[in-house]
Amino acid sequence: MPTYAIGDLHGCHAEFVELLDYLDFDPRRDRLWLAGDLVNRGPESLACLREVMALGDAAVTVLGNHDMHLLAVARGGGSLRRKDTLEAILAARDREALLDWLQTRPFMVQDDAPSEHRTVMTHAGLPPCWSLHAAAERADELQTQLSGERAGEFLEGMYGNEPACWRDDLEGIDRLRHLVNVFTRMRFIDAQGCLEFDAKEGLDSAPAGFAPWFQYPRGDDPWLLFGHWAALQGETPERRVRVEALDTGCVWGGTLTAMNLASGERLNVPSRQRRN
Repeated sequence: MPTYAIGDLHGCHAEFVELLDYLDFDPRRDRLWLAGDLVNRGPESLACLREVMALGDAAVTVLGNHDMHLLAVARGGGSLRRKDTLEAILAARDREALLDWLQTRPFMVQDDAPSEHRTVMTHAGLPPCWSLHAAAERADELQTQLSGERAGEFLEGMYGNEPACWRDDLEGIDRLRHLVNVFTRMRFIDAQGCLEFDAKEGLDSAPAGFAPWFQYPRGDDPWLLFGHWAALQGETPERRVRVEALDTGCVWGGTLTAMNLASGERLNVPSRQRRN
């Protein structure tokens, strides 16, 4: 029963279907882990949501920043942005069923190996100052808020870059906003784990005093799978932890990548989008 981890779809439905065909994927036998950002920027976000949802228990997906943005626009008072491609979802006859499903997706998934050797997926990564146990608790905390009666208030208040640094005594929307930013937006951090949001390109774009989150050592040894950072093109040199970058920029004209979690083999299909 192979399990494949797949990078950000961003509405690239044709490439997703082609990749599943290439893998000879059978939902009765195989499993998918998806790194989030199923939607936005690409041409077929609605089809991607429907496709993944229809796979049922054969597919798990974590929430990415674009998935959260869709939920905020639909249910939290957020506004569409100039480059968004979410209108078809918002106008769909099955909109509410799709949004209900998306709103119950996790922020973190992991296998059942011993804790220090687990395979873990989040959209953006995990900061080195969080143990796996603490990260799982905080992911559950976010999901509880997202599924609760006050989810709209949470979604409306999640936007923003502050507080940039984690503190155990953070409370209320400040705490939730920081957690969302860690799980869905993190790239560069400093030695204290504070987030930096302006730099979004490759490793050489790190501001002074900041480095990619995976260049800091951890106290455990999980295998961390993440998407989000298309500029890496799947490469993570000079890493201090075991990581796999899965977003290879399909929506920007790159490829859509799947990795066999048992063998580590990567397979990809070329993008049908115009290269940016």
